[in-house]
Amino acid sequence: MSDLVDISPNKDGGVLKQILQEGVGDEFPPQGCKVKVHYTGTLTDGTKFDSSRDRNEPFKFDLGKGSVIKAWDIGVATMKKGERAILTCASEYAYGKTGSPPTIPPDATLKFDVEVIDWQGEDLSPKQDGGIERLQITPGQGYTTPNDGAVVEVHVVGKYQGNIFDERDVTFTVGEGSEANIIPGVEHAIEKFKKGETSRLIIAPQYAFGQNGNAEINVPPNATVEYVVTLKNFEKAKESWSLDTEEKIEQCKLFKEKGTAYFKAGKYPLAIKLYKKIHTYLENEKDSAIAEERNSLLLASYLNLALCHLKLQDYFEAKNAATNALQIDPFSEKALFRRGQAFLNIGEPNLASKDFSECLKIDPNNTAAKAQLAACSKTLKEQLQKEKKIYANMFDKFAKMDTQREEFEKTKQPNVMSSVGEWGQEDREREPSEFEKENPDILLLNSTGEFKDM
Repeated sequence: MSDLVDISPNKDGGVLKQILQEGVGDEFPPQGCKVKVHYTGTLTDGTKFDSSRDRNEPFKFDLGKGSVIKAWDIGVATMKKGERAILTCASEYAYGKTGSPPTIPPDATLKFDVEVIDWQGEDLSPKQDGGIERLQITPGQGYTTPNDGAVVEVHVVGKYQGNIFDERDVTFTVGEGSEANIIPGVEHAIEKFKKGETSRLIIAPQYAFGQNGNAEINVPPNATVEYVVTLKNFEKAKESWSLDTEEKIEQCKLFKEKGTAYFKAGKYPLAIKLYKKIHTYLENEKDSAIAEERNSLLLASYLNLALCHLKLQDYFEAKNAATNALQIDPFSEKALFRRGQAFLNIGEPNLASKDFSECLKIDPNNTAAKAQLAACSKTLKEQLQKEKKIYANMFDKFAKMDTQREEFEKTKQPNVMSSVGEWGQEDREREPSEFEKENPDILLLNSTGEFKDM
């Protein structure tokens, strides 16, 4: 057992620590992580007021988030995994002048016997699936963090099973990190960093190199990797709400220009991100003075989105984008053509042919639309022939079954038919014949010899 040590930030004796059992390793739980502990709380006279041990259920909390008393955020941050200690907490670091009735009186000094069992890093994944775990090494400064579109300067060290595969200083725009070979996990996490922060990130495959891995840097498929990232500096992007109308228009022109550059380079997912930003900035902009320019930018972005999705074979998304373009300009030849392509690829040649026909009304010399219309006609013809073949086979089967049934009944059931040649009441009430049992499809016939609805 160690001596009492004052661990309060101001050295005012507010939090005293006495180690009962040494922990293991050299690491301490970082701010923001989820800590799992066992504890017993007592008053200074030894009266027990709470115990996770009595419940046989460890207690979990987010360290440094103010979800527990101040003394715990201070004390547990100094404890290693497996360490057990007594924390003596003055009232101003516990429940203060009000206490916590009925178990804790006002101005009470408390003692906690705390054991740190384990901890997990803070989950920064967008889906909260544990795929991006942050373990803070050095806290950052201030309160602001980078946003989408911010320009950040970072130092990264990427490791797989202890081997470094990436170590560099790099500047990139948040949302376009793939241009600088920054994996999604680092890009998502950096939006939670403060300036000067250094953190260790444990990143699951879906936010790293995925199912394919990266053979060039010796990262195998489905690998969980680790990055140590320092945010050296950043410049926040202006939020759309902070811009006036003219500034929004100018910003959207830049998005369009940048998106088109990515499109030409074949970087369609990045182009899609930029084109979608145009919608974010302008979809609710109602200023009539810029209506024409606004609609022009929105139309271009929807048309380009449709083209990007066609390249990626996301045909439903392409259809939706082209439809949005047509809501702005119902006579947009490009929108009609691209929607027609989307319809054709999702198996709707009738709808596709209508769009291509509208293209030809606008421009009778559109050879591409003529070719696509011919493709629609061919597809429709093939579908019709296939349907005819299916129905022909079906009716041939039924006709054959009908003939077999009649022959069977003539030889095995001579008295079943009524005087008018229809199935009589006795047939409707009898058990199925041996032939009917062997050919269950025949039971689709009703009492008049016609087929029932299937």
